[in-house]
Amino acid sequence: VPGESDGLEKLHALQCHFTWNFEIRDKVDAAHILQTLAHRIAHTPHQNQPTFLAMQAYLYHLQGQYEDALQSLREAEEILQRDHPDNFPRQVLVIYGNYAWLYYHLAHYDLVELYLDKVRKICSSLKSRSPYAAQIPEIHAQKGWSLLAAGFRNGREATECFQMALREDKANGEFLAGLAIAAFASWTHTHNSASWNAAREKLGAIIREQQQNYEAKVYLAKILKRADRQQAEALLEDVVQNSLDPEVLRNAAMFFQPEFIEKTISILERAISLNPNYHLLHYDLGYCYKIQLRGDNSSRREEILAAAIEAFKKAVQKDPASVFAKLALGEMYGENTPHYQEEIYLNLMSETPNLSKKCQQAVYLHWGNFLLYKKNSVREAAQMYKAGFAIPDKYVERQKLKKKLEKMAKQIGVEFLRTALSSCMCIAEGL
Repeated sequence: VPGESDGLEKLHALQCHFTWNFEIRDKVDAAHILQTLAHRIAHTPHQNQPTFLAMQAYLYHLQGQYEDALQSLREAEEILQRDHPDNFPRQVLVIYGNYAWLYYHLAHYDLVELYLDKVRKICSSLKSRSPYAAQIPEIHAQKGWSLLAAGFRNGREATECFQMALREDKANGEFLAGLAIAAFASWTHTHNSASWNAAREKLGAIIREQQQNYEAKVYLAKILKRADRQQAEALLEDVVQNSLDPEVLRNAAMFFQPEFIEKTISILERAISLNPNYHLLHYDLGYCYKIQLRGDNSSRREEILAAAIEAFKKAVQKDPASVFAKLALGEMYGENTPHYQEEIYLNLMSETPNLSKKCQQAVYLHWGNFLLYKKNSVREAAQMYKAGFAIPDKYVERQKLKKKLEKMAKQIGVEFLRTALSSCMCIAEGL
């Protein structure tokens, strides 16, 4: 870049997906968000499709898919020109910022300057204090939607974005819907009464105004599950009958699990009919059969087991990189053919250096369980649990590994297990 430090300073001043912090941990996390984002792009009831396409471009960049990234930005720009001709400059700033960053990574420095200049001219026309950023509601909302797409752990920050957007455009239905969904996202990570009340109130207001906002209806149903089961089920009945969004139907199906597993299966099958290639639908279907298998279904055991194996096989076929689908498939094979289970687990063990930390922990946990329960290899199992627990990241798998080590230490009194647990805790505390 001509004057490289100056160019980088300008790039860092931009408001776009490259400068917003989404805490995307690794390529596996990025790949998962890309899958759910595809459904948001196809089915969003709002005019925020370009925002999701711009985020898709950023995620493609993380995967090294630069031509796909540029294509996503082109599509986003075309939609904005079609749907927002009057305020196109205000809407396109994030996309131009993404273009500038992409071309920087591709070393097309003349195009970096071109898009920096486009941003500067728009900011100047908006009389912004910064030459490369503008505090306008469109950008606040775009950041809010992007944070939610990256994960509901970002609910609180997304709430702040939509609140800022609404200060200048109080009646904007899209911003109000974003605020309601962000309130629900916050509740999923706090579960306190204040966030419950805020989410219930905002989601209720949205569905009164937006009758076809089925995503909001599913979230309100989840909020009301214990407080008003009848209303919750009525909302979901509307969703199941009318929504064509497989991800929304998937969320609706989870409401009935595990109490009404047949209903969950029925909804998932409808979702699969709408998108047979979405691997998570097949994975969730397999999980339903797994629940049935653990129940009192001795007369149908082989039939249910075959259905579970078939569902998990399809999940793996649709997404060969899905570690959790492979682990689930291995576990189901283990019911009758443990050597198939062992083969799958050994293959995954050989791939652990290239897996995300969450996936590594899961593989060590499952392989340890196999060694313990199928091979009766207590010491080897303990070594696997220890190796998994030593991976420092706070996922649910790590808590399960900790419990396994603690239980084994109590049961067999092996001193090295206690030593393993304490040493791993020291590693975690040091990070």
